[in-house]
Amino acid sequence: MKKYAYYPGCTLGSTGVEYGLSAMAVCEKLGIEMWEIPDYNCCGSSSAHLVNPYLALGLAARNMAIAEEAGLDVAIPCAACYSHSKAAQIAAKEDEKKRAAIEEMLGREYKGESRALSILEVLDECLNYDELQAQIVHPLKGLKVVTYYGCLLSRPQELACDDAEDPVMMDKILTALGAEVLPWSAKTECCGASHTASEPSIGVKMTDKILLAAQKSGADCIATACPMCMGNLDMRQEEAKKKYNHDYNLPIYYFTELLGLALGIAPKKMGSDRHFVPAMEILEKYEKGGGAE
Repeated sequence: MKKYAYYPGCTLGSTGVEYGLSAMAVCEKLGIEMWEIPDYNCCGSSSAHLVNPYLALGLAARNMAIAEEAGLDVAIPCAACYSHSKAAQIAAKEDEKKRAAIEEMLGREYKGESRALSILEVLDECLNYDELQAQIVHPLKGLKVVTYYGCLLSRPQELACDDAEDPVMMDKILTALGAEVLPWSAKTECCGASHTASEPSIGVKMTDKILLAAQKSGADCIATACPMCMGNLDMRQEEAKKKYNHDYNLPIYYFTELLGLALGIAPKKMGSDRHFVPAMEILEKYEKGGGAE
């Protein structure tokens, strides 16, 4: 059994509950042990870097330092938390000046030895794709899905968890589950989630562009690995439809929800009934063995 330190961050206890529930359920099912970092703090990804770049590094580094002391790599579901934690890890490992500043802030040693990993990377490195077939309870045969990576898992290149131009980890997992992963034009486009507080109209416009691209591809749904993208595409879909007079109706799923469904985990256990765009119909169809028509 592989073991990782687990950093849920802020979002998985608020707007991204489904991600936390599904990620933990999937890891338990696959025999991946998660040790939640004790007394973890916000990584500062939303605003700290705008106030003080060293404070931003220090906030993320504190969580990483606790995991490093335990000798564990860190599994991080939130894409923003992942990006900032990896930036802190690289800074400590490769820049002596920054490491000294971080250690002075923390009052503890931090070398940047433990890896900051997205939950997508963790599952990709833990899954035995040949053996996975025997674990699938509800194959996703016939489900047409587009994978949406967004910004923070693919940019900047030095922080990307996969190929920055054409990430494929999510594609591999969903294809192994029997889903048909479709090519499309918006795989790594920005959804505008960072604008939703200051300029919500920009976020709605960018969301509409992505949803139209998914609809044009022929997808039944969109799979993502980022709670900010999930919130924007799910929460603002109805607003975008009304504003631009479009007729898309696309459920948005965390990829862990689809993986959990295929492994036999009940959708409600993963919080899939909490979505803004109704998401249970597709899941319940596969859960009952109906699949796509």
